[in-house]
Amino acid sequence: MKVRWGLLSTARINRRLIPAIRADQRGELVAVASRDEARARAYAAEYNIPQAFGSYAAMLDSGEIDAAYIGLPNHLHAEWSIHALEAGVNVLCEKPFAITLDEVDAMIAASRRTGKVLAEAFMYRHHPQTKLVGNWIKEGKLGEVTLVQGTFSFFMNDRETNVRLVPEYGGGALWDVGIYPLSFAQYIFGRTPAAVSAVQWVGPSGIDESFAGQMDYGGAQTAQIACSFRNPFMASVVIHGTLGRLEINRPFLNMNEKGHQLLFTAVDGSSQRISVPRLDPYLGEVEDMHGAILDGQPNLIRLEESLHHIKTACALYAYAQNNQRIRLE
Repeated sequence: MKVRWGLLSTARINRRLIPAIRADQRGELVAVASRDEARARAYAAEYNIPQAFGSYAAMLDSGEIDAAYIGLPNHLHAEWSIHALEAGVNVLCEKPFAITLDEVDAMIAASRRTGKVLAEAFMYRHHPQTKLVGNWIKEGKLGEVTLVQGTFSFFMNDRETNVRLVPEYGGGALWDVGIYPLSFAQYIFGRTPAAVSAVQWVGPSGIDESFAGQMDYGGAQTAQIACSFRNPFMASVVIHGTLGRLEINRPFLNMNEKGHQLLFTAVDGSSQRISVPRLDPYLGEVEDMHGAILDGQPNLIRLEESLHHIKTACALYAYAQNNQRIRLE
Protein backbone atom coordinates (compact mmCIF):
# COMPACT_ATOMS: atom_id res chain seq x y z
CA MET A 1 0.00 0.00 0.00
CA LYS A 2 1.07 3.56 -0.65
CA VAL A 3 0.01 6.78 1.00
CA ARG A 4 -1.34 9.22 -1.59
CA TRP A 5 -0.20 12.72 -0.66
CA GLY A 6 -1.72 16.08 -1.50
CA LEU A 7 -0.11 19.48 -0.93
CA LEU A 8 -2.44 22.08 0.53
CA SER A 9 -1.07 25.29 -1.04
CA THR A 10 1.86 26.05 -3.29
CA ALA A 11 4.04 27.39 -0.46
CA ARG A 12 7.81 27.47 -0.80
CA ILE A 13 8.23 24.89 2.00
CA ASN A 14 6.67 22.29 -0.34
CA ARG A 15 10.00 22.06 -2.13
CA ARG A 16 11.39 20.30 0.95
CA LEU A 17 8.51 17.83 1.18
CA ILE A 18 8.25 16.90 -2.49
CA PRO A 19 11.60 15.03 -2.74
CA ALA A 20 11.06 13.47 0.68
CA ILE A 21 7.67 12.03 -0.30
CA ARG A 22 9.12 10.69 -3.53
CA ALA A 23 12.15 9.20 -1.79
CA ASP A 24 10.04 6.83 0.32
CA GLN A 25 8.51 3.93 -1.61
CA ARG A 26 5.52 3.91 0.74
CA GLY A 27 4.24 7.25 -0.49
CA GLU A 28 3.39 9.03 -3.72
CA LEU A 29 2.61 12.65 -4.46
CA VAL A 30 -0.65 12.79 -6.41
CA ALA A 31 -2.17 16.25 -5.97
CA VAL A 32 -1.73 19.93 -5.17
CA ALA A 33 -4.36 22.53 -4.31
CA SER A 34 -4.41 26.29 -4.55
CA ARG A 35 -7.11 28.95 -4.25
CA ASP A 36 -6.29 29.74 -7.89
CA GLU A 37 -6.83 26.84 -10.30
CA ALA A 38 -4.45 28.25 -12.91
CA ARG A 39 -1.75 28.51 -10.28
CA ALA A 40 -2.41 24.95 -9.13
CA ARG A 41 -2.15 23.66 -12.71
CA ALA A 42 1.08 25.55 -13.35
CA TYR A 43 2.55 24.26 -10.09
CA ALA A 44 1.49 20.68 -10.88
CA ALA A 45 3.12 20.91 -14.30
CA GLU A 46 6.34 22.35 -12.86
CA TYR A 47 6.69 19.60 -10.24
CA ASN A 48 5.16 16.75 -12.23
CA ILE A 49 2.17 16.28 -9.92
CA PRO A 50 -0.72 14.36 -11.56
CA GLN A 51 -3.70 16.33 -10.23
CA ALA A 52 -4.37 20.02 -9.57
CA PHE A 53 -7.33 21.43 -7.63
CA GLY A 54 -8.63 24.99 -7.66
CA SER A 55 -9.59 25.00 -3.98
CA TYR A 56 -8.39 23.36 -0.80
CA ALA A 57 -11.78 21.82 -0.08
CA ALA A 58 -11.99 20.28 -3.55
CA MET A 59 -8.79 18.31 -2.99
CA LEU A 60 -9.61 17.27 0.58
CA ASP A 61 -13.12 16.11 -0.35
CA SER A 62 -12.10 14.39 -3.59
CA GLY A 63 -11.28 10.97 -2.14
CA GLU A 64 -8.06 11.07 -4.17
CA ILE A 65 -5.62 11.57 -1.29
CA ASP A 66 -4.84 9.80 1.97
CA ALA A 67 -2.64 12.46 3.57
CA ALA A 68 -2.31 16.22 3.29
CA TYR A 69 0.66 18.41 4.04
CA ILE A 70 -0.58 21.77 5.32
CA GLY A 71 1.92 24.55 4.75
CA LEU A 72 -0.54 27.44 4.93
CA PRO A 73 -0.06 30.63 7.00
CA ASN A 74 -0.30 30.00 10.73
CA HIS A 75 -3.85 31.27 11.23
CA LEU A 76 -5.20 28.66 8.78
CA HIS A 77 -3.55 25.57 10.28
CA ALA A 78 -6.40 24.61 12.59
CA GLU A 79 -9.24 25.28 10.15
CA TRP A 80 -7.82 23.19 7.32
CA SER A 81 -6.39 20.46 9.51
CA ILE A 82 -9.86 19.89 10.95
CA HIS A 83 -11.46 20.00 7.49
CA ALA A 84 -8.97 17.40 6.25
CA LEU A 85 -9.46 15.09 9.23
CA GLU A 86 -13.23 15.23 8.89
CA ALA A 87 -12.87 14.39 5.20
CA GLY A 88 -10.99 11.22 6.17
CA VAL A 89 -7.54 12.60 5.33
CA ASN A 90 -4.48 12.22 7.57
CA VAL A 91 -2.62 15.47 8.30
CA LEU A 92 0.96 16.62 8.60
CA CYS A 93 0.59 20.24 9.73
CA GLU A 94 3.50 22.65 9.53
CA LYS A 95 4.66 24.30 12.74
CA PRO A 96 3.36 26.05 14.73
CA PHE A 97 0.54 23.58 15.17
CA ALA A 98 -1.92 26.42 15.80
CA ILE A 99 -1.90 29.85 17.47
CA THR A 100 -4.43 29.36 20.28
CA LEU A 101 -5.07 26.59 22.78
CA ASP A 102 -8.71 26.37 21.70
CA GLU A 103 -7.54 25.61 18.16
CA VAL A 104 -5.21 22.87 19.39
CA ASP A 105 -7.97 21.31 21.47
CA ALA A 106 -10.28 21.29 18.43
CA MET A 107 -7.60 19.73 16.22
CA ILE A 108 -6.83 16.97 18.69
CA ALA A 109 -10.55 16.30 19.22
CA ALA A 110 -11.03 15.99 15.44
CA SER A 111 -8.14 13.51 15.18
CA ARG A 112 -9.53 11.37 17.97
CA ARG A 113 -13.08 11.58 16.63
CA THR A 114 -12.11 10.53 13.10
CA GLY A 115 -9.30 8.14 13.96
CA LYS A 116 -7.02 9.88 11.47
CA VAL A 117 -3.35 10.69 12.04
CA LEU A 118 -2.48 14.27 12.95
CA ALA A 119 1.12 15.38 13.49
CA GLU A 120 3.07 18.62 13.82
CA ALA A 121 5.85 19.09 11.27
CA PHE A 122 9.04 19.71 13.23
CA MET A 123 11.43 18.08 10.78
CA TYR A 124 14.54 18.48 12.98
CA ARG A 125 13.09 16.09 15.54
CA HIS A 126 13.36 13.25 13.01
CA HIS A 127 17.06 13.74 12.31
CA PRO A 128 19.66 11.40 13.93
CA GLN A 129 21.36 14.45 15.45
CA THR A 130 18.35 15.29 17.62
CA LYS A 131 17.96 11.67 18.64
CA LEU A 132 21.68 11.50 19.46
CA VAL A 133 21.34 14.54 21.70
CA GLY A 134 18.33 13.00 23.41
CA ASN A 135 20.26 9.79 24.06
CA TRP A 136 23.15 11.72 25.58
CA ILE A 137 20.73 13.36 27.99
CA LYS A 138 19.06 10.06 28.91
CA GLU A 139 22.42 8.34 29.44
CA GLY A 140 23.58 11.10 31.77
CA LYS A 141 26.62 12.09 29.73
CA LEU A 142 25.97 15.75 30.50
CA GLY A 143 25.04 15.08 34.11
CA GLU A 144 22.05 17.11 35.25
CA VAL A 145 21.00 19.55 32.53
CA THR A 146 20.80 23.00 34.09
CA LEU A 147 20.45 25.35 31.11
CA VAL A 148 19.37 25.16 27.47
CA GLN A 149 20.09 28.20 25.30
CA GLY A 150 18.55 28.35 21.83
CA THR A 151 18.69 31.01 19.13
CA PHE A 152 17.13 31.21 15.68
CA SER A 153 17.26 34.50 13.78
CA PHE A 154 17.55 35.87 10.26
CA PHE A 155 17.38 39.25 8.59
CA MET A 156 14.13 39.66 6.67
CA ASN A 157 14.60 41.41 3.33
CA ASP A 158 11.07 41.20 1.90
CA ARG A 159 9.36 43.10 4.71
CA GLU A 160 6.68 44.63 2.48
CA THR A 161 5.22 41.31 1.33
CA ASN A 162 6.21 38.66 3.88
CA VAL A 163 3.21 37.04 5.60
CA ARG A 164 5.34 36.55 8.72
CA LEU A 165 4.76 40.25 9.45
CA VAL A 166 0.97 40.16 9.18
CA PRO A 167 -0.65 40.09 12.64
CA GLU A 168 -3.91 38.59 11.34
CA TYR A 169 -1.98 35.68 9.81
CA GLY A 170 -0.36 34.67 13.09
CA GLY A 171 2.86 36.45 12.23
CA GLY A 172 5.71 37.05 14.62
CA ALA A 173 9.26 35.93 15.29
CA LEU A 174 8.29 33.61 18.14
CA TRP A 175 5.65 31.76 16.09
CA ASP A 176 7.95 31.51 13.07
CA VAL A 177 11.53 30.77 14.22
CA GLY A 178 11.35 31.02 18.01
CA ILE A 179 9.08 27.99 18.19
CA TYR A 180 12.07 25.85 17.16
CA PRO A 181 14.32 26.51 20.18
CA LEU A 182 11.20 26.49 22.38
CA SER A 183 10.33 22.98 21.20
CA PHE A 184 13.97 21.85 21.51
CA ALA A 185 14.08 22.95 25.16
CA GLN A 186 10.89 21.06 25.91
CA TYR A 187 12.30 18.00 24.16
CA ILE A 188 15.36 18.16 26.40
CA PHE A 189 13.50 18.73 29.66
CA GLY A 190 10.59 16.49 28.69
CA ARG A 191 7.85 18.78 30.01
CA THR A 192 6.38 22.26 29.96
CA PRO A 193 8.01 24.91 32.14
CA ALA A 194 6.54 25.82 35.49
CA ALA A 195 6.68 29.53 34.67
CA VAL A 196 7.87 31.86 31.91
CA SER A 197 8.97 35.46 31.38
CA ALA A 198 9.71 37.31 28.15
CA VAL A 199 10.42 40.55 26.34
CA GLN A 200 9.58 41.48 22.75
CA TRP A 201 10.30 44.26 20.28
CA VAL A 202 7.24 45.12 18.21
CA GLY A 203 7.97 46.73 14.87
CA PRO A 204 5.82 48.87 12.56
CA SER A 205 4.08 45.68 11.45
CA GLY A 206 2.46 45.34 14.86
CA ILE A 207 3.99 41.96 15.66
CA ASP A 208 7.12 40.82 17.49
CA GLU A 209 10.09 41.17 15.17
CA SER A 210 12.48 40.24 17.99
CA PHE A 211 11.62 38.10 21.00
CA ALA A 212 13.51 36.68 23.99
CA GLY A 213 12.10 34.40 26.62
CA GLN A 214 13.06 32.47 29.71
CA MET A 215 11.39 29.26 30.81
CA ASP A 216 11.70 28.03 34.39
CA TYR A 217 11.53 24.25 34.73
CA GLY A 218 11.95 24.20 38.49
CA GLY A 219 14.98 23.58 40.61
CA ALA A 220 18.12 24.62 38.75
CA GLN A 221 16.71 23.97 35.26
CA THR A 222 16.15 26.89 32.91
CA ALA A 223 15.82 27.50 29.16
CA GLN A 224 16.58 30.77 27.40
CA ILE A 225 15.44 31.37 23.84
CA ALA A 226 15.91 34.26 21.41
CA CYS A 227 14.64 34.87 17.90
CA SER A 228 14.49 37.76 15.46
CA PHE A 229 13.71 38.94 11.95
CA ARG A 230 16.19 41.81 12.41
CA ASN A 231 19.52 40.06 13.03
CA PRO A 232 21.96 38.22 10.77
CA PHE A 233 21.26 34.51 10.39
CA MET A 234 22.03 32.40 13.43
CA ALA A 235 20.77 29.03 14.59
CA SER A 236 22.29 27.32 17.59
CA VAL A 237 21.48 25.33 20.70
CA VAL A 238 23.82 24.97 23.67
CA ILE A 239 23.00 22.49 26.43
CA HIS A 240 24.75 22.99 29.78
CA GLY A 241 25.03 20.18 32.29
CA THR A 242 26.90 19.48 35.49
CA LEU A 243 29.33 17.21 33.60
CA GLY A 244 29.79 19.23 30.43
CA ARG A 245 28.41 21.38 27.63
CA LEU A 246 27.09 20.27 24.24
CA GLU A 247 27.10 22.80 21.38
CA ILE A 248 24.87 22.27 18.32
CA ASN A 249 25.58 24.75 15.52
CA ARG A 250 23.07 23.30 13.05
CA PRO A 251 20.11 22.35 15.23
CA PHE A 252 17.36 23.10 12.69
CA LEU A 253 18.81 23.69 9.20
CA ASN A 254 21.53 22.24 6.95
CA MET A 255 21.54 19.10 9.06
CA ASN A 256 22.43 16.76 6.22
CA GLU A 257 25.63 18.49 5.13
CA LYS A 258 28.80 16.44 5.04
CA GLY A 259 31.20 16.76 7.95
CA HIS A 260 28.68 18.12 10.45
CA GLN A 261 29.82 17.68 14.06
CA LEU A 262 28.71 18.55 17.59
CA LEU A 263 31.15 19.85 20.20
CA PHE A 264 31.22 18.47 23.74
CA THR A 265 33.27 20.27 26.39
CA ALA A 266 33.78 18.51 29.72
CA VAL A 267 34.09 20.24 33.08
CA ASP A 268 37.88 19.68 33.01
CA GLY A 269 38.12 21.69 29.78
CA SER A 270 38.75 18.75 27.47
CA SER A 271 36.67 18.63 24.30
CA GLN A 272 35.34 16.03 21.89
CA ARG A 273 33.81 16.38 18.44
CA ILE A 274 30.91 14.06 17.64
CA SER A 275 30.10 13.23 14.02
CA VAL A 276 26.48 13.46 12.96
CA PRO A 277 24.95 10.98 10.45
CA ARG A 278 23.64 12.50 7.22
CA LEU A 279 19.92 12.30 6.57
CA ASP A 280 17.25 14.53 5.07
CA PRO A 281 15.13 15.44 8.12
CA TYR A 282 12.07 15.85 5.90
CA LEU A 283 12.43 12.23 4.80
CA GLY A 284 12.34 11.17 8.44
CA GLU A 285 9.20 13.25 8.88
CA VAL A 286 7.49 11.53 5.94
CA GLU A 287 8.59 8.06 7.08
CA ASP A 288 7.12 8.79 10.50
CA MET A 289 3.75 9.61 8.91
CA HIS A 290 3.84 6.47 6.77
CA GLY A 291 4.53 4.35 9.85
CA ALA A 292 1.60 5.93 11.67
CA ILE A 293 -0.84 5.65 8.75
CA LEU A 294 0.10 2.20 7.41
CA ASP A 295 1.37 0.42 10.51
CA GLY A 296 -0.48 2.14 13.34
CA GLN A 297 2.74 3.27 14.99
CA PRO A 298 2.64 6.32 17.27
CA ASN A 299 4.06 9.50 15.79
CA LEU A 300 7.43 10.61 17.12
CA ILE A 301 5.95 13.97 18.14
CA ARG A 302 2.90 13.22 20.24
CA LEU A 303 -0.14 15.48 20.19
CA GLU A 304 0.43 16.26 23.87
CA GLU A 305 3.85 17.67 22.95
CA SER A 306 2.31 19.90 20.29
CA LEU A 307 -0.23 21.12 22.85
CA HIS A 308 2.64 21.97 25.21
CA HIS A 309 4.48 23.88 22.46
CA ILE A 310 1.48 26.14 21.91
CA LYS A 311 0.68 26.44 25.61
CA THR A 312 4.22 27.66 26.32
CA ALA A 313 4.32 30.04 23.34
CA CYS A 314 1.00 31.58 24.37
CA ALA A 315 2.30 32.04 27.92
CA LEU A 316 5.47 33.74 26.62
CA TYR A 317 3.39 36.10 24.49
CA ALA A 318 1.10 36.85 27.43
CA TYR A 319 4.06 37.83 29.59
CA ALA A 320 5.68 39.97 26.88
CA GLN A 321 2.41 41.81 26.23
CA ASN A 322 1.27 42.24 29.85
CA ASN A 323 4.58 42.16 31.74
CA GLN A 324 3.14 39.66 34.19
CA ARG A 325 4.87 36.45 35.20
CA ILE A 326 2.86 33.49 33.90
CA ARG A 327 2.71 30.20 35.75
CA LEU A 328 1.82 27.14 33.66
CA GLU A 329 1.42 24.57 36.40
